[in-house]
Amino acid sequence: MTVADIAFYIFSLTLVTAGLFTVVARNPVHSVLWLILSFLSASGLFVLLGAEFVAMLLVIVYVGAVAVLFLFVVMMLDVDFAALKGEMTKHVPLALLIGVVILLQLGLSFGVWESSDLAMGQRQAVTPDIKEVQNTAAIGQLLYTKYIYLFQSAGLILLVAMVGAIVLTIRHRTNVKRQDILAQIYRDPAEAMELKDVKPGQGL
Repeated sequence: MTVADIAFYIFSLTLVTAGLFTVVARNPVHSVLWLILSFLSASGLFVLLGAEFVAMLLVIVYVGAVAVLFLFVVMMLDVDFAALKGEMTKHVPLALLIGVVILLQLGLSFGVWESSDLAMGQRQAVTPDIKEVQNTAAIGQLLYTKYIYLFQSAGLILLVAMVGAIVLTIRHRTNVKRQDILAQIYRDPAEAMELKDVKPGQGL
């Protein structure tokens, strides 16, 4: 057994375990931390497959942005998780039914899965030889030439989703001070500041 095989089994076992604990963890903060561990394990598997660009993308985007955002949202929002769990128990039977249906569909799909003899040749025809162009450079050339419009469209969709999430979750509270940009710009310095003539030895 080589070092690559040992690393594969370690990353795979860690990924499956972390994914399981992400679902069954009672504390939401612990669930996010297990999710980060599963992302790191998946990136290790991508490195073993030779897809270092996808591995770094998984670490930078998912671990560095999405998972940390989840962690901050879970820790900073005043959410009553006990009430949420009480509401979730009502939908457990329906969720189990949907899960069983999905598993049956996956079993039917993979049960009759057959790989074509032309599949490997078609995959190699899309990407250039790795000896000529590196993996990251090939993906960049493909994204920014042939799929540039789809790439830009995906960015716009993510931007709209981000703005929509902010609009849906923003809440104006009466006891929270909010920043008023226009009031700060148009304020009069003569009214905002006051000069005090402090005599020596007295203080304010």
